[in-house]
Parts: sequence; structure tokens; C-alpha cells
Amino acid sequence: MKKLVRSRRQRMIAGVCGGIAEYFDVDPTVVRVAYVLLSILTAAFPGILVYLLLILIIPNEN
Repeated sequence: MKKLVRSRRQRMIAGVCGGIAEYFDVDPTVVRVAYVLLSILTAAFPGILVYLLLILIIPNEN
């Protein structure tokens, strides 16, 4: 069974986007670009808050 965790291998800041990419078996760059575009289109502030919450909610990879 797959588990959503923050990636240690695909880490740029905290591994959130890398972990999401590994969970869905997609390229981490695609997830990062999509997240940045989504954050910019929603005035960036909510995107930053969501990322910070995900850092707290998603556990680290063992």
C-alpha cells in the first residue's frame, strides 16, 4: 500500500512536491511547476500557507 510521505530524494525545500510526485508516479518537476502556477494564480499567499501546512501534516520518509 502506498503512503504519502515527504521525499528525501526529490527534496528542494521540504520534499512536499517530491513526495506528491512519488505518490502519483509523475515527474517531480511537473508537480512543482503546477504548484507554482496554482499558487501564482491564487495570489500566492494561500499557496504558501498550504505548503507550510503540508510540511506539518505529511510525515518524513523513513
